[in-house]
Amino acid sequence: MNTQASKQMRPDGAVALRDIRAVGRRIQFYRKRGGLEQKDIARRLGITPNAVSNWENGRTRPALSILPELCGILGITLYELYGLDAPHAGYTEQEQQLLSDYRALSDGHRLAVDRLIESLKAAEQAAACPDITVLTLCSKQLAAGFDGGTEFDDTGEPVYLYTSERIRQADLVFPVSGNSMEPQYHNGDLVLVQRYPGCPALQYGETGAFIIGNSTYIKVYEKDGLHSLNRRYPTMTFSEDDSVYLIGRVLGILDPDTDFARPEEIRMYQQLRAGEG
Repeated sequence: MNTQASKQMRPDGAVALRDIRAVGRRIQFYRKRGGLEQKDIARRLGITPNAVSNWENGRTRPALSILPELCGILGITLYELYGLDAPHAGYTEQEQQLLSDYRALSDGHRLAVDRLIESLKAAEQAAACPDITVLTLCSKQLAAGFDGGTEFDDTGEPVYLYTSERIRQADLVFPVSGNSMEPQYHNGDLVLVQRYPGCPALQYGETGAFIIGNSTYIKVYEKDGLHSLNRRYPTMTFSEDDSVYLIGRVLGILDPDTDFARPEEIRMYQQLRAGEG
């Protein structure tokens, strides 16, 4: 604190009187700048308008206990009230002006600014978050071979993927089990499936996911039955009495290095969706 400021803060003699008058003039200046009347400040502080008038005329000074609340009403700091240079807080001049303007607003207008800032922050987060599609990773494997199996249902866990054209078309993700579809599909691969009847009927030569009895398979649909890519496996043929159900069209294999969203992006996606709710 400089010598002049130190003198201004001393509560004795002519210096103290000048300090009281200077503080009063600043109260009046910031009150008028904020569009407030003396009665407005009095009401919010629980005092009389005459007390505010005495401050502004330099007859008395505000009690120390109400200074923080008074500065909040005026939208200023204690440093501004006493005409002192605030310590450097790392703010630019523009940022300091914005802070000063914010403090000069009414409570309702501050709330409107707060909500606008939250909306802008959410918009920036949304822009920073990549486009993610959430699909169900089914617990039931598609047998690329022969499997005892269980009845198919949609139960599983969510899997978060970067949106692409084929991922946008998909409804489910299945793990592959077995080697009957090698060399294109390997044991442990995760494949995208577009659910039927949402997708068009499977055409000959296309790969689909099927339920046969209580088992689930990934096979190539042909006129004479379901084919494996691995020639060691025979064609699966059926009679009219056999229960064969098309789950959907297989769209391709997920790439573990490029298709799966990173954990931090998943958290951002979940936060954004929670905010929308």
